Amino acid sequence: MTKKIRADMILLTITIVWGASFPLMKMVLEYIPAFAYLSVRFFIASAVLALLFHKNFRNMKKRTLLYGSIIGLFMFGGMAFQVMGLYTTSASNSGFITGLNVVMVPLISSVLLKKKPDRASTIGVSVAFAGLFFLSGGLKFDFNIGDFLTFLCAICWALQIIAIDKFTQTEDAPLLAFVQMLFIAVTSTFFWLLADAGKAVEINRTSIGILLFTGIVGSALAFGGQTIAQKDTTPTHTALILTAEPVFAAIFAMII
Repeated sequence: MTKKIRADMILLTITIVWGASFPLMKMVLEYIPAFAYLSVRFFIASAVLALLFHKNFRNMKKRTLLYGSIIGLFMFGGMAFQVMGLYTTSASNSGFITGLNVVMVPLISSVLLKKKPDRASTIGVSVAFAGLFFLSGGLKFDFNIGDFLTFLCAICWALQIIAIDKFTQTEDAPLLAFVQMLFIAVTSTFFWLLADAGKAVEINRTSIGILLFTGIVGSALAFGGQTIAQKDTTPTHTALILTAEPVFAAIFAMII
């Protein structure tokens, strides 16, 4: 098995995990406000990555902190814009517009990184684009601020994938993953205190279980794994594989 195939298989496994996380996140938001949940989830992820890769910390540089924070900023932007957009747009529009990152990645990558997708990848992007359109139930052409915010979300996710591809060529991938998780945890805590400080937080077995699963498996291992695996594959392959996320989300939603 080549490094590229192994990386693609890891990314597919991660996509399955993220698909399982969607219905769980919907459940936990009944007990914990959104930014509070993100804060605790990513502090857990940061702690796990620190335990797994503490020996790598000797290689930490200012440049690593900067690059990891940039990746974290794009990732946090993707999450925040998607949540804000959902207040004023439909779920179908949100799903389709967010999935547009599969088209944006090869376009932006060809401009910024000079990496043009091959014919197979171009066909794959076209098929994935059509699949997202029908899976989301089609696009309702009543664009509003929510659609625009969701479009910004798609751009952020595309830039996150491209930034990982760029920065892992020169930096330690596990350290980038750790800084990314810590950046999101700190930023989420700031918005928690700013916007959700007065909202109640209910701690029970369900919320604790979901926090541990999404923090350890869905964040530390999944996002950390994405950062490490992407070094051996292309941004376009990554975007294509991640389009399977809503499929797995629908499957696990029915099971749960």
